[in-house]
Amino acid sequence: MKLLFDLFPVILFFVAYKMADIYVATAVAIAAGFVQVGYSYLRHRKVETMHWVTLGLLVVFGGMTLLLRDPTFIKWKPSVVNWLFALAFLGSSLFMERNLLQRSMEHAIKLPSHIWTRLNLAWVTFFILMGLLNLYVAYNFEEDIWVDFKLFGMMGLTLLFLLAQGFYLSRHMQGEEVTDQETAATGESAPIKRTED
Repeated sequence: MKLLFDLFPVILFFVAYKMADIYVATAVAIAAGFVQVGYSYLRHRKVETMHWVTLGLLVVFGGMTLLLRDPTFIKWKPSVVNWLFALAFLGSSLFMERNLLQRSMEHAIKLPSHIWTRLNLAWVTFFILMGLLNLYVAYNFEEDIWVDFKLFGMMGLTLLFLLAQGFYLSRHMQGEEVTDQETAATGESAPIKRTED
């Protein structure tokens, strides 16, 4: 449900494009961004950073698309979003004690710090590549193919990346689970196991 809410402006952009054109779709996406932020604030009294970033870039790049009647600007918006998130994840790894991924997931998963660093850098790489891929599709394929990619391609690749991350996490959680089971069965302190790389 949260995924659908996060993708609300993108989904409405896709629907509006199929019914009209890219300029109508851009205007609808901007309106959807305001609705998304307004609903979040009214419901939870706070708005996620991602939604603020999305709205801000929709207003800037979408506004330029509508003002100049040039779809190039809205086509750049997904790339800029991805690169900003890459920068945020990279900055958290360099300047914070715990990176963004660790801060958001450590309440549910316990991992060594070097594993959190690897996962965080994997997200940095993913965001950079997604930004580049968006521009490749935008400049080398027809506009309707880019619109399809913006929704289905980017969402599909993100889900595949999350699945790969899940497999990677499971490799490093198995050792902890086995250790906990052995400790419970023997009543002794289990030896410390080195986490696999």
